[in-house]
Amino acid sequence: MTMSLPTFETLSFKEIEPRIGLVTLNRPDRLNALNERMLDAFDELLRNLDRDDAIRVLILTGAGRGFCAGADLKEVALRAQTEAFADPEAFLGLVQEKYSGLISKLRGVRQPIVAAVNGAAAGGGMALALAADIRVCTPEAYFVASFINIGLSGGEMGSSFLLPRMVGLSKASDILLTGRKVSAAEAEKIGLVSEVAPPGKLLEAALSYARMMTAKTTGGLKFTKRVLEQNLTSSSLEAAMNLENRNQAIMIFSGEFQKVIGAFSKISFP
Repeated sequence: MTMSLPTFETLSFKEIEPRIGLVTLNRPDRLNALNERMLDAFDELLRNLDRDDAIRVLILTGAGRGFCAGADLKEVALRAQTEAFADPEAFLGLVQEKYSGLISKLRGVRQPIVAAVNGAAAGGGMALALAADIRVCTPEAYFVASFINIGLSGGEMGSSFLLPRMVGLSKASDILLTGRKVSAAEAEKIGLVSEVAPPGKLLEAALSYARMMTAKTTGGLKFTKRVLEQNLTSSSLEAAMNLENRNQAIMIFSGEFQKVIGAFSKISFP
């Protein structure tokens, strides 16, 4: 079943294979830098996807030679002349929380996301990659938490929460405090990406993960993504297992488990 979705100026979406959606950041002339129109497009797209099980997995990539250069500083400078920069409270509500809200929406959408990083992932672009569930990249890709390089805190758009959980506190401190580039080879070594794809094979690498996931049940994918997200901040092993136990009880009575196990074991469930 192909989903019918609106078209966007700053993003493109298509069902590249059955149940796999390809989301492409589409501002190649600005290295796919984030602006408010793109944030609005993401908001509408993710709301539509979260209401429909036709798409089970998303691949996120960038048009042209880069993944995402972060916030469009040219547009931010123009916005500085508006009420959004009147005081810290106005900036927090009108700008800061709008950008960081994208990370919450990507983490919260039911579909697992594979980021196919096809070049620079800088600032907010690195944050987008961190918000994905799995990351693959090209050999020439690199990651840079550039916030501290432009006079800001290194903690931005969830980076101080997500990055240490992926690569450890020491390595995350190194990356966020120095604002240095992390090459594709280093990213793979420290576990920031799952795979560095051969030249010209990035999309195929991302699809290989997506295809494995679409072979699973919709509920299995949704609950696995949710339990991984919620147990990042679980207070204890027991609390984590309580959530797992709840999810498993739901899945056992969902019908899919009984169908699979029944076919395997020739057992009929009541």
